[in-house]
Amino acid sequence: MNRFLIVDGSNLLFQMFFGMPARIVNEQGKAIQGTLGFVGALLKIIRRTEPTHIAVFFDGEHENTRSALDFDYKANRLDYREVPQENNPFLQLSDIYDALDYLGIKHAETSSCETDDWIAKYAFTYGKENEIVISSFDSDFFQLITDNISVLRYRGNKTVICTPEYINKKFGITPLQYADFKSLTGDASDNIKGADKVGPKTAALLLNEFGSLENILASAKDIRKTSIKESIIGNSEKLRTNFKLIKLDDSAPLPFTMNEIEYVFTEITTKEVLKGIGLIKH
Repeated sequence: MNRFLIVDGSNLLFQMFFGMPARIVNEQGKAIQGTLGFVGALLKIIRRTEPTHIAVFFDGEHENTRSALDFDYKANRLDYREVPQENNPFLQLSDIYDALDYLGIKHAETSSCETDDWIAKYAFTYGKENEIVISSFDSDFFQLITDNISVLRYRGNKTVICTPEYINKKFGITPLQYADFKSLTGDASDNIKGADKVGPKTAALLLNEFGSLENILASAKDIRKTSIKESIIGNSEKLRTNFKLIKLDDSAPLPFTMNEIEYVFTEITTKEVLKGIGLIKH
């Protein structure tokens, strides 16, 4: 069975850029800590997963179509065009692209959808007959987890592989219910507000009783606790909008075919990659 590694590149860049202990510059004084961390982490992820296919995706600068559903969606995100250069991870993107080219790894920026949508398309298209590992800390990908599809949350020696068992143990639900769960509880990182008085435990109890968000809304009058019942009924339209924002489908186009992203790993170090693209000399 093929093993397809899909890397949420923007997510990994942010994690590495802001996770490095200090700003690192090369011999010319150019900041390289984001690139250094990204390449080092990616090589460790590759060694751990031993993929036959790899693709790395980044969110491009464009209008977010989901914002038409809710203008508050991701409105809490920082505009990095307005921050000092030393705090802007995107200024190191060109070096990361050079590094990926040097490694022979296909990569692309979205132009009309989110990275999540591309990754979901690969999961739906190839996930039944191939093993897929999604590398990201974005919990939206939990809804895609199956026996063949896992989510890798890279943290060095504390890296976690999220499986159906992981989701059940952590949230008390199945991966198929995760979009419903998140619609109920909300998601602060995406500026999505859930139903008042509905936290993770209550959301899991409701989903175990009714099965899905739509079933909860259809049977809201049967919810025993009055405050929860009133919250669900009062936020019904908001919850349906949340689900549309969070639920991933297979409507996005595939940027690469499986043949285009075949990969054979050769033992190479981060230092060799950075030297190869001219970012460091020694």
